Amino acid sequence: MYRRFAKAFHLLSVLLFVFLFMYIYAALPENVAYQIDERGFPLISISRDSFFYIGITVFLFLNFLLIIPAKLIDKQATLNLKKLFPKFEPFTDHMLGWFYSFAGVLNITVAIVALHIHGINNQNEINSSDFSLFYYMVPLFFIVWIIMLFVILGKKLKQVRS
Repeated sequence: MYRRFAKAFHLLSVLLFVFLFMYIYAALPENVAYQIDERGFPLISISRDSFFYIGITVFLFLNFLLIIPAKLIDKQATLNLKKLFPKFEPFTDHMLGWFYSFAGVLNITVAIVALHIHGINNQNEINSSDFSLFYYMVPLFFIVWIIMLFVILGKKLKQVRS
């Protein structure tokens, strides 16, 4: 059950990232600044194409890093995984849900970073401070998801001890 909700969340985060990233890429100037001085002039910039390829590479790397282990657990790829994560056990469902939902959180985080870079480069249209709520959400998401991982592992540890 958790796994299905997490997969849906992951899919929605992928769609959100792709939509936002394509919009941001189209709106960026040829040289993308990612660090500016106090007057708003770019200190460090890269080309728009480099920004695009770096963003897509980070997105794909983070997704593969989390989805491949989840798929291996889900498909029961090795004998050790079959022992650690038996099918139809709540622990397996919770762990798979955590993997997929954490991948979704990372997708949203990468989209927020891209949105921040968009705000830096389009200061006359968008002010970066308008998105300050999103910037505070990133560490909050990470803290909540890491705590949930420890809660899931703690329940399993308690079950194994008894």
